[in-house]
Parts: sequence; C-alpha cells; structure tokens
Amino acid sequence: MRKRPGGEPAAGGRKRRSTTQGPRFAKPLNLGSVLGWTALSILVPGMAHLRAGHRRTGFALLGSFGVVLLGALVYGLTRGSAGAFARQDTLLTLIIAAWIGAVCWSVLVIVSYVALGPNRLDQTQQIISGILVGVLCVGVMAPFAVGATTLTAARGAIHDIFRPGGDTTDGGEPVKEIKQEDPWDGKPRVNFLLIGGDAAGNRTGVRTDSMTVASVDTKTGNTVMFSLPRNLQHVRFPPTSPLSKHFPNGYMAELPNGGLLNEIWQFGNDHPEIMGGKNRGPRALMDAISQTLGLKIDYYALINMYGFVDLVDAIGGIKIKVEKDIPWGGHYGTAGTIKAGYQKLTGEEALWYGRSRVVDDDFHRMARQRCVIAAFAKQATPEKILANFTHIASAAKKMAQTNIPADLVEHIANLALKVKGAKITSLQFVPPEFYTGSPDWVKIRRAAAKALADSAKPSRQALAANVTASPGSPSATPSRTHEATPTQTPTQNTNKNAKSLNEICGI
Repeated sequence: MRKRPGGEPAAGGRKRRSTTQGPRFAKPLNLGSVLGWTALSILVPGMAHLRAGHRRTGFALLGSFGVVLLGALVYGLTRGSAGAFARQDTLLTLIIAAWIGAVCWSVLVIVSYVALGPNRLDQTQQIISGILVGVLCVGVMAPFAVGATTLTAARGAIHDIFRPGGDTTDGGEPVKEIKQEDPWDGKPRVNFLLIGGDAAGNRTGVRTDSMTVASVDTKTGNTVMFSLPRNLQHVRFPPTSPLSKHFPNGYMAELPNGGLLNEIWQFGNDHPEIMGGKNRGPRALMDAISQTLGLKIDYYALINMYGFVDLVDAIGGIKIKVEKDIPWGGHYGTAGTIKAGYQKLTGEEALWYGRSRVVDDDFHRMARQRCVIAAFAKQATPEKILANFTHIASAAKKMAQTNIPADLVEHIANLALKVKGAKITSLQFVPPEFYTGSPDWVKIRRAAAKALADSAKPSRQALAANVTASPGSPSATPSRTHEATPTQTPTQNTNKNAKSLNEICGI
C-alpha cells in the first residue's frame, strides 16, 4: 500500500480522524471564548457542549430547555387568569420551581465551562476564568433566589392577612365555597368597607377615622366610593344585628353630641355580651354602614394609618394634586408644609395630607383621604408591586386586618385589574347637603342608589346626565375640587356634572 510522504496511508487506506476530537473548523479556545460560550449556555443551554464537539449532550440540553419552556408556557396558560398566581398551591409550586431552577442553572454553568476544556488555558487564565465562572454562578442563581424570596413573602402575607375558609370570628356568615366560574355568586356588585384605623400607642383600642365603601361592578370594574364622616351620629342597625335591639332609636341616641360612627368598632369589641362573641367590632360597623347606605357590605379591610406610611414608601410615593398649602405635623402644622400643585408625596406626607386639620375641618380631610386612596389604587401598578413586593408584603402584614377569605384573593386580584382601567366616581355625605348631626337616612340611601345607577351608564352619558333624582336631591358624584373657604367643602354637591376622581384629585 502506498504511503504519503508523512507516513499516512494513501487514498483508500487512510486513517480516519477520531470522532471524539472537536470539529475541524474549531479554532483554539482562549479565555474570552471560554467565558463567552459559557455565558451563552445560560441563555441557550447546550451551546458550549456543541462548540466543544459534544453534540449528543448539547442537543439533549437544548431539547430539555425547549421542553421546560413549553411546560412553563402551558402551566401559565392553564392557570386561567393572572389572579390564579395568588393561590397558595400555585405559589408553593413556583417557589419550589424557582429553587430547582437556581440549582440547575448553576450546575449548567459549571458543566458548560468544564466541557470547553479550560485546562488548555495557561495557569493564570485558568484562575481568572474559574473566578469569573464562580461569579457567573452566583449571578445566575440570584434572579431565582429573588423570585423565590418574593413568592415566599407573597404566600406568607396571604396566609397571615386573609382568613382561612370557615373562619367566622368576626360574627359574620360562614364562608361559602368559592366557585371558580362565578366567585361572586351572581352578584352584580361587591361592596368593600375600607377603614383607616388610628391605633396609636397612646390610645386604647381602634378609632376608625376613615370609612369608605368601594362598590365595584363585578363585570366592568366601575367603582363608586362612598365616604362616610366619622362624626355621623346615631346610626341605625339592621334588624338582624344584636345592636338593633340595644339601640332601637340609633346608636347612643340619648347623647345629643355623642354616638359617633367612629366609636362603633370599639363598642362592638368592648361588649361581647351584647354582640354575642369577642372581636365583633368589625361586624358592628359593617351592620351600621349597611343600614346607612342600603347596601350589604360583603367584606371589610382595616388599614392602620401609621402602617400606611410604609405601604406608600414601598411603591415609591404617590403623585397627587394638592389644592392649597397643607401644614402638617403636630397640632399646629409645625413639621412642614405640603405645597399646592402637583406633588409626589412620601408615605409620611401622604399620611399627613389625609389627616391634617390645621387649616381645614373633618370634611375637607375626608376629601383628601379619598384622593390618597384613589391615587394609591391607580399608581400601585403591577410593575411597582412586583418590583417592591417584599416590602409591600411586610408592610401589609403589619397594618392590615380583613375578613376576606384566602380562596377569594385570586378573584379580588382579577377584579382589581378591572378597576384600574375602569371609571371611579364618588359621593361624600358631608354638609351642607348631608347633616351629620341629624342625618336624613332616606336621602342618604337615595343618593347612594342614584350614584350606583349613574356609575353603570356609559361614560359620555354619565358626564352629561342630570344626577339628581328630584329637584333638590344630591348629586351622585362630587363637583370639581377647588380651593375652599372655611364655610365650604371641596366637594359640595352643587355641580350636576359627574366628575371622576381622576379629574378631582389630579391622578
């Protein structure tokens, strides 16, 4: 057999190149290419193995990555809605998946680096590449770890804040089974009582300084917010409430200057012998407001005013239209002044903006509180919540109390997404249209019913509609906010064109 000058067999008897060697076109790897191919394998697993000539392993990793992506897509699509990710079992699955992902991707970095043969590099480059690959492993694990930590915080917050099924410690109705296809059980509207509690360290019990009912259309998300003054006197109770027999003429009707709405929560807690059990303050207040508005209050959420500071700070503050300078801090506004104009308020400033009475009365304060709530609802976007969720969850656990069942959280999350893009209007029960000392209960209920009817109208019709049920009756939503004199409120019911909170509060 003829041989070539180099001693190799001639054509027909040539020695075949070993299939275990790298491809003929591959150039020798240097430090940059080793690190580059290793990093590329993080995004497209298997690329480093393919570059090193390990085709079977490379294609196996690439195929596995495709299966994982497809499985994640199918899992996400089969959840049904974004709110489904608030379920405890879903969150647990995602937490486990995140930690598995952290381990798998860090191992992938190491095996990809080894497959590229770093031993071909000189000693200095081996040390440098080893250190950088170690840093790369940590960097790859970090997003998974952050995700797992965030999901764990979410799961813990939901567990701590929302009551489990069947818990009726507030004296309410037993929790019904939540139907996935119709979580609201056919209700056209669901009514939430949002309470701002003032449970400061120098006070006994809870004083409900801010009480707002958010009535939400379950189909469209259109919302009407009813603000009730804390000094509304002698409210009545429905016949089903134990307080109805105890106060047949209204709460503390014998006290001409007493019997305020913001006292009822604490009264219910302090008198279990009347309420039929302990911690029935929430039920007492829900009953009173249900009877006042002619609406069944489905759920309540109490927010500690001082904890609200942390919640606002967690989303980076809120932007709001300040109608006039508001001094804040102490009894005389000595801590500072919130200037008129469009302002971005910190948590502390937002708290004092909604609480200051240095230059205003309670009714002006109610108007500002309503704007703070609306601004937070609009500006707490999903992006901000996700980016700051650990802080938000921590603040929420310290400040919130509610009777919302845990199984309903996912559906409330879906409803909240509807509210963000829907119409929000409001009605305040304040003088001169509504007198707090001698309330006209029929007038209040008619105004509430009219506000709900107007909210259901298309936007153009609602803006052009006459919002009075009869001559002299109240408007369903407040007029344009303007700088008030001491004898006025910023939301007098004199303008019969409905205005949304976006216009009133500049949010």
